[in-house]
Amino acid sequence: MGIYLRGKVWWVDYVYRGKRYRESTGTDNRKLAQRYYDKIKGEIAEGRLFRKLPGEKKTFREMMEKYLDEHVSKLKSRRAFTGYSKNLISFFGDYKVSEISPKLINEYKIKRLSDGIKPSSLNRELATMKKAFNLAMKEWEWVIENPAAKISLERENNKRDRWLTYEEEERLLKESPSDLKEIITLALNTGMRIGEILNLKWKGVDLFRKTITIFESKNNEKRTIPMNNIVFEMLKAKAKVRSINNDIVFSSNVGTLKDERNVRRKFELAVKRAGIEDFRFHDLRHTFATRLVQEGCDFYKVQRLLGHKTPLMTQRYAHHYPESLRDAVNILSKHVTNLSQSEGKEI
Repeated sequence: MGIYLRGKVWWVDYVYRGKRYRESTGTDNRKLAQRYYDKIKGEIAEGRLFRKLPGEKKTFREMMEKYLDEHVSKLKSRRAFTGYSKNLISFFGDYKVSEISPKLINEYKIKRLSDGIKPSSLNRELATMKKAFNLAMKEWEWVIENPAAKISLERENNKRDRWLTYEEEERLLKESPSDLKEIITLALNTGMRIGEILNLKWKGVDLFRKTITIFESKNNEKRTIPMNNIVFEMLKAKAKVRSINNDIVFSSNVGTLKDERNVRRKFELAVKRAGIEDFRFHDLRHTFATRLVQEGCDFYKVQRLLGHKTPLMTQRYAHHYPESLRDAVNILSKHVTNLSQSEGKEI
């Protein structure tokens, strides 16, 4: 750090707020250049130095558009991030990036919560904002710090414990059109997510080995699920009438991927006609896991079938199988039994 000659002009090299700066003094006189450098060092020491960054002119809208274009467009979950960004832009859009403070972000939190948004959804929006600011700070050099990093997240309580009874399943399938019935059947017997089902290709269906392979899951990992007889018979029958023009298992009438929103809409209508309350498509996955646990299936197997990265995510189903805890409490009764036998011998 200091001054150096570049061509015939002296330049200064210094660090300010963790960022390295190199700038021309505009002079070929070494003494003048040294005075310029000493002046900068003095201003840094006294906290009077001010350097403008691109964020002084960029708006929040521009930052989010750059974030969406350069990073979110490559993600499978880009629709969700686009939704989060839209909500953020509606509030912060015309603010300069440098004007956004923790206080302003907290005002956004209060407004969104008063609008009735769930804590989990608000946290996803704040996480999106934090990621965009991190890029603006570390890669684009628009800002010096990330104001979203100073904001605490809301406490979440999103655990759902809703699964389908066998009687409700019968009513739901009865009210579902044939294509939806197949999708529901697959979800109930494999635990596959709606996106995994709609993107399923025949190359991932092995009727000989009776397996389904998901090449790209939510966790970006390949997962193989064994078929039970219900799924095997359904897919075997479906394979006999499959289209030769595409490889999609559940394709639309024109041979393209089914639109997820349309499938969800049809599902909601079927649920309503069946008289089932408080039930979402993702609860079919919960039903799959709950039924396995209720039948005494090993938690590790359930974790592998669901594609959970950690056992913690699978533990939410533990209360459905209290028998798994019986060995623990039986230890106490064994102690009492031994004590009783010992007292009997003394008599």
